Amino acid sequence: MHYNKKHLFLTIALPIQIFLVQFLSQRPTVIEQYYSNGLYIYISNFFRFILGWIPFSFGDVLGFILIFLFARALYRFIKNRFKNFLHHILKFTAVLSIVYFCFYAFWGLNYFREPLAKNLGLTQSKYFTEELVATTKRIVFELNKVHLQIAKNDTLKIEIPYNQTEIYELAPNGYDNLSNVYPQLTYSIPSIKNSLISLFQSYNGTAGYINPITGEAQINDMIPKTGYPSTTCHEMAHQIGWAAENDANFVGFLASIANDDLYFKYSGYRMAYNYCIGQVYKHDKEIAKKIKQSVNKGVYKDYRDSYLHWKQFDNPIEPYFKKGYNSYLKANNQTKGIKSYSYVVDLLIAYYKQNN
Repeated sequence: MHYNKKHLFLTIALPIQIFLVQFLSQRPTVIEQYYSNGLYIYISNFFRFILGWIPFSFGDVLGFILIFLFARALYRFIKNRFKNFLHHILKFTAVLSIVYFCFYAFWGLNYFREPLAKNLGLTQSKYFTEELVATTKRIVFELNKVHLQIAKNDTLKIEIPYNQTEIYELAPNGYDNLSNVYPQLTYSIPSIKNSLISLFQSYNGTAGYINPITGEAQINDMIPKTGYPSTTCHEMAHQIGWAAENDANFVGFLASIANDDLYFKYSGYRMAYNYCIGQVYKHDKEIAKKIKQSVNKGVYKDYRDSYLHWKQFDNPIEPYFKKGYNSYLKANNQTKGIKSYSYVVDLLIAYYKQNN
């Protein structure tokens, strides 16, 4: 049987690519210098420039097309009773090889760069409960202050007055201000879109994601508004090369509180408090309860609404999506999987110790 030479070449290239990625994953200094601070900057700016002006998610549309083509090919394969089996397998692995290359070449190698703490000059170490509590109390102070500035009453819930487009337009301001302190966190050429699969994201419990092929930041447009600014800043952090979830959380936090807009500041401190109080509860429930009592009642009304929002999307399949995502994160240098998100607390403590 005659096989397509291109398919053969691409199929052979797949294991070579896997080996090369594994080889590079052990060399964070090389990735940091030549990819994250070199080639990736040009790649990401290019894609954001050519796609950022499009009002819808080009990446989602591309995904729909690929899924349709795969489903059609699978249907024909089954209909023809698995004829030319090896030919179809080679064709599939050839496409997989292209997707694998695009994923790591266009964004994915950032998973293996040096830690954000080192990049920002933060001393990250195992923390004591006292340090965790002190950081959480400081965040509570800032959260209460911003909440009161907006609501004028500590029992009132915050209502963000902006629509999604206005939030996307305001978000770069935080990065502009942040770049004055950390030039390496400069963000340019916005490409932030509403996700076309927001309903699906709601059912699998995700608020946003970056399309690693097109470089677009995709936001679930169904999430509660008070979490929208910090989620947007989180996905923008992914766009500038911070692939690890804890790193993106921390950069998103910094960009949110650096924003001139009070609603962004509120969203940033709200996110940080949520992670910190969760860790305090694990260390000392009594202290956590006391801290919780010091938070403005309006803030917890907001948390209650968010809880009820996500509760309506509970479904028996969601845990399997999370298991799949957990495996994906572990395969990309985040050994704790989904728990990696909460590692932002380590960075928050290091940041506040340095900026005491």
